[in-house]
Amino acid sequence: MKVDDALIKRVAANARLNLSGNEIREFIPQFKEIIDYFSKLDEVDTKNTKPSFQPVEVKNALREDKPKPSLTQEEALKNAQNKKDGYFKGPRAV
Repeated sequence: MKVDDALIKRVAANARLNLSGNEIREFIPQFKEIIDYFSKLDEVDTKNTKPSFQPVEVKNALREDKPKPSLTQEEALKNAQNKKDGYFKGPRAV
């Protein structure tokens, strides 16, 4: 890939950067070096490698959902200060 002023200006415009002429000249060798590293990745043989979108296998970390005995209505309401007809009583919502 040819790295020149036009490429640097296009990348800078995409990144919404205003680069001076000195900065553009400074970035040219840096971009060439980055492109060289990426071209080395193209040389790697990946024929027998499965595609991977997660570097670490994702597993379901949640426990199995098993029914368990819960509080009765009386037990749930025993410490509530505001209750009425077997329910929690809250402030009026308008």
